[in-house]
Amino acid sequence: MRREDKEIRTREEIVGIIERAIVCRLGLCRDDVPYVVPLSFGYRDGCLYFHCAKEGKKMDMIRSNPRVCFEIDIDAELIRAEQPCDWGMKYASVIGFGTASVLEDPEEKKSGLDAILQHYSSRSPDAYPESFMDYTAVIEVRIEEMTGKKSRSSP
Repeated sequence: MRREDKEIRTREEIVGIIERAIVCRLGLCRDDVPYVVPLSFGYRDGCLYFHCAKEGKKMDMIRSNPRVCFEIDIDAELIRAEQPCDWGMKYASVIGFGTASVLEDPEEKKSGLDAILQHYSSRSPDAYPESFMDYTAVIEVRIEEMTGKKSRSSP
């Protein structure tokens, strides 16, 4: 990282950012064409979880190339200054890389959905309707590497 003064050095602080965030941007690539999509997500045991339709651009890209990148940020705030070139930003962010897979086992899918729901609420259903499970895909991203960065003051 070029700016070591902004590097987050502890895994606990990185996980804290993930736990507070409400959106994860998932980066995919197929045939040298990148694609980034903002998603609801869950995090558990070094993995991110997403749900989506079983068909579509995201799924096509993951099937073609399971290598992904993700970005998560919190606390973004513009810092205004007298001169526009002196403006800055407060933030905390995480960028990582991993491998995506589509969960097929019903219990694994349920566990992934539970992780997503628990990220946003303490409530979770005892069971998911069978029709929901039939048309919903759950993607697991096994995180292989991630770094954190924060800026808490003006430049």
